[in-house]
Parts: sequence; structure tokens; C-alpha cells
Amino acid sequence: MMSSLKQIREPVKDHILKFEKYFRASMKSNVPMLDRITRYIVNRKGKQMRPLFVFLSAEIAGGVNESTYRGAALVELLHTATLVHDDVVDDSNERRGFFSINALWKNKISVLVGDFLLSKGLLLSLDNNDFELLKIVSNAVREMSEGELLQIEKARKLDIKEDIYYEIIRKKTASLIASCCACGAYSSGGDREISEKMWQFGEMVGMAFQIKDDLFDYQKVNNTGKPTGIDIRDKKMTLPLIYLLNHSAKADKRRIINIIKNHNTDPDKVTGLIQEVIDGGGITYAEEKMIHYRDQALAILDSFDASPARKSMSDLVLFTIERDK
Repeated sequence: MMSSLKQIREPVKDHILKFEKYFRASMKSNVPMLDRITRYIVNRKGKQMRPLFVFLSAEIAGGVNESTYRGAALVELLHTATLVHDDVVDDSNERRGFFSINALWKNKISVLVGDFLLSKGLLLSLDNNDFELLKIVSNAVREMSEGELLQIEKARKLDIKEDIYYEIIRKKTASLIASCCACGAYSSGGDREISEKMWQFGEMVGMAFQIKDDLFDYQKVNNTGKPTGIDIRDKKMTLPLIYLLNHSAKADKRRIINIIKNHNTDPDKVTGLIQEVIDGGGITYAEEKMIHYRDQALAILDSFDASPARKSMSDLVLFTIERDK
């Protein structure tokens, strides 16, 4: 039976609770409107997966200290800045079921809020000489930006090959989880070798996590009984679809690409394409790759001493690929 997030948090639950107050304080401003907006951001927090990766990694590598809190706050500040900017770029009015910042305060204020959060993260690190933590997280932000731009570039021609797909998700998704794990490990004792090992662990988890995310597009939705097909409608090339294209004859490949390019809002054509992906083995193949990355992550984790934190981290890896949303 899969452990719940509540059980997984158990070894670091006190740190997570304390971190909520710490993070709130790290976003404080003397500008009333800015303070209102940052309060809104903090109150919309999700499952707190990123801080959980940071604190569990620190416990595994040597123990949580003040530097760990700063590392977790740095990740959250810089990542939240990128999310606020993403919503402006995507003209998105919603995030996690709540109004986005740009929906409530418009684009100009949203961009400035993102800039403010970015500066808060930089100053938090620089004021405490956390140069290595800043380097780890800044590297992840760079990778995320590159991954997003690579995906946009490739989506125009729909020519994403499997190796390019892995490069995109490694940069876009895996680098963030990797930075959480590396920050946690480094904060516990400043050992670069252990930090790099935890980066590799986080990268493997992130790869498995994103493939799982891609698979949701092909699962039936409760109220309709049909898969969502959102990625196909967005012309997003995910692993199950790439597998189908790689194993299709030229004429079929042209037809599939034509559906994605020109008929991606036709529900019947999208449903038919999803069925082709399923029948063609795309789902099975993606699941196998997801399990491959999961096993690589667990193998790295097993090189650390057994502890409640390592057990929770192992359960968290399983949670990321067995979750139902």
C-alpha cells in the first residue's frame, strides 16, 4: 500500500511547519500592495513537495540546520518567480484552482512581483554567503528556461525525437527536483560529492515524475469516461506519442502529424489518436521508461545509510509515479 504524504512527511514534519513561517517572513515587504500579493501566494501553497525534497535530502545527508531553511526558501522564491512569469507568458488565469496573479493584478504588476521574488531569493543567499546554494538553484532556473525554449522551438515543426524529449524534460522538470535534493544535501554539511549524488537522484525522480505526468493525458477522466487529450490539443509531443510516430509507416506518420497540427481540437480525431497510441504500445513503453528512471533513483538512494528519512524519500519516489493526479 502506498504511503500517504502525511506519513512521508513524518521525519521532517516539524521542519516543514517551521518552514511555513520562515518562508512567509522571507517574502515580507514594506509596500502594502506587494505584501497583499505575497500573502496571497503563500496562502495558495500546494503539497509542498519541493521543501519536502529539500528537508528529506538534508536529513539523509547529515541533518537539517539553518542553511537548509534558506535553501528551501531560495528554491521556493526563485521557482515561484518563474511560475508568476509563466502565467503572464501563457496568459493563464488559473493556477492550482486559484486565480493567477496576473488574473487579479494584471500583467505589469505580475512581472514586477516575479522580479521582486527573484531579488528576494538572491539577497537571501548573498546576505548569508550561501554561494553554493545560489549556484545550484540558479543553474536549475537556467535549465528550466532552456528546456521551455527548446520545447517551443521543436513544437513548431513537431520533430521532437526521443532523445530531444528526454533533454526537454530533464531541463524543464527534473532540474528543479534535482536542485531541491542538491540544496538539501549541501546545506547539511557542504560536501560537494554528496550534493552531486543527490542532484543525480533528484534528476532521475524528475524524469519519472514528468513521464507520469504525460501518461495522465491518456487516462480516462471520471466524469466523461474519456482521456483528456490536453497535450495533443496543445501540440505537445510526449513520450507515448513519440513512440507511436517512431513505429509508424511514413503515410501514418504524415496522417498523425496532420491531426496534431490541423485537427487537434476535433474530439473524435483526438480520441482516435489516443486509442492508436494505446494500441501501438506507447503507454506500455512510457511506463517502462518511467520505471527505469524510478529504479535508477532508488539505486542511488540505497547507497546512503538506512534511516527514517531515507525510507520516507523512497516512499516519496514511489508516490510521484503512483499518484492519481
